[in-house]
Amino acid sequence: MDAIVLAGGFGTRLQQLVKDIPKPMALINNRPFLEYLLNYLKLNKIQKIILSVGYKHEVIFDYFKTNFNNIELVYSIEDEPLGTGGGIKKATELVQDDTFFVINGDTLFDIDLTNMLDYHNNNNCDITIALKYFNDNSRYGSVKIDDKNKVTGFIEKNEKSCQSFINGGIYIINKIKFNTVNLPYKFSFEKDFLEKYYNVLNIQGLSFNNYFLDIGIPQDYNIAQNDFKHLKY
Repeated sequence: MDAIVLAGGFGTRLQQLVKDIPKPMALINNRPFLEYLLNYLKLNKIQKIILSVGYKHEVIFDYFKTNFNNIELVYSIEDEPLGTGGGIKKATELVQDDTFFVINGDTLFDIDLTNMLDYHNNNNCDITIALKYFNDNSRYGSVKIDDKNKVTGFIEKNEKSCQSFINGGIYIINKIKFNTVNLPYKFSFEKDFLEKYYNVLNIQGLSFNNYFLDIGIPQDYNIAQNDFKHLKY
């Protein structure tokens, strides 16, 4: 299957540590974060990756070119920011399969994608979201699921800490179902698609206990410097 990696982030909250490069190119032990992510996808047998890029995309292209570690790389370039949803929608023009993965370009969630795909297919899902259970979700919004894993709602993030499932930033999407929804040119995949259509589409959340890190804030970016020394990729 193809995988779309959302790699157009500005890295606003990392500006004090990472300047003038796209957020996925932030260095972790002298290697771009995106390099770890691509190697993770290769380990999960993804052979073609579509990089949804925008801000300073030349930096990404100059480093990875069109083939990295025997992974085919294709670029979907945004001339203006389209939001996560708009970026996915544009990138689907380069997707050949009926079903595809989407991965956040600033998050590493070390799950088995084959297991996730098997679940998606066996349950006839339109969208499957990888979930992570957190004891402190104050930095994230929450995803509500029923006893059959069907998504039943979303809760905005707030400063109050509680235990809940969070969106782990990995999705499997049915291309036809996604493209039949009337969506604008620019939109948020989370706000304008998932939160509006979970009650009419078969959107399910599958939880994993695997390692998870979002490098979007300086604290977690610094944690990655030590944690990633122990990764197998």
